[in-house]
Amino acid sequence: MDGYVAAPTQRLSNGSGEAVTASSEITAAALDRFQHTLKSAIGCVGVGLHGGQKVALRLCPAPPGTGIVFRRTDLGIDIPARFDLVADVRLCTLLALPHQPEARVGTVEHLMAALAACAIDNLVVEVDGPEVPIFDGSAAPFLFLIDCAGRVAQDQAPTTIEVLRTVRVSLGEAFAELRPAEAASGLQMSLSIDFAAAAIGRQALSLSLDEAAFRGELAGCRTFALAEEISALREAGLARGGSLDNAVVVDGALVLNPSGLRRPDEFVRHKLLDAVGDLALCGARLQARLVASRSGHAMNNRLLRALFADPTAFRERRPAGLWNGFGRGSVAA
Repeated sequence: MDGYVAAPTQRLSNGSGEAVTASSEITAAALDRFQHTLKSAIGCVGVGLHGGQKVALRLCPAPPGTGIVFRRTDLGIDIPARFDLVADVRLCTLLALPHQPEARVGTVEHLMAALAACAIDNLVVEVDGPEVPIFDGSAAPFLFLIDCAGRVAQDQAPTTIEVLRTVRVSLGEAFAELRPAEAASGLQMSLSIDFAAAAIGRQALSLSLDEAAFRGELAGCRTFALAEEISALREAGLARGGSLDNAVVVDGALVLNPSGLRRPDEFVRHKLLDAVGDLALCGARLQARLVASRSGHAMNNRLLRALFADPTAFRERRPAGLWNGFGRGSVAA
């Protein structure tokens, strides 16, 4: 998520008021072979990015084939986590139903990144407002929730989207590509950024994404903003819940956060985190290589739309009987 974010508030439960402990019982082989959901429901309370209001979030197990669904409990409306339902990409990724403008949920990318990295295929995300809580501006709090709830394998194979040929989108010097994967499975990522602010400058990072890499290299890296942009954002009614507790704020060569950076290249790492979450909106596990420069939420979404607009560019491997409707490239597993 690009921008200025809200101070974290967190309260955890397992749905029955009992104490919860972290769990990691799923093997790597099982993660590849089966769909997964959470072992138990878990709830939290935080603050929304743009409105600054308190938001209750609850992650609920779901049956095989459900996918990730956001449920606005205050409206009684479900919003599937799909790239074609992305309605706004200013400072975050926002999902909305086309003919129900009130049915929207924003800042989904950090949660989606954590779910994708942990191979959580099926989940109902209950939220009682228009935003997912921002916490510290990273994905680490969502990993904590997943670990506390635990994971369980389900008796169905996961759906995989395999990129067969390169798809590219660009705008000026910025571009993003999805290429065929260089490995048998998973997502390889190479991303570079270039900011005028001396505290950021040019940064680049490449990695092969799996759960361990996400946890160790990306999950704790926070969103960031330029100090000169904050007043304009708030005048536009955005970023009202922001604070230095949960965003890196840069003013030229200075990092304004008293605690400094978590990584020297925290900025490009957070951009990769965002890309993981945005690409997870493909609705399946993605087998591809991402190569991007100066990209963000808008370009990430354009990239998925370009991919699925060309049925010759991908192949969908799915359990028998499931159909996501992405195009003629789909095949049964």
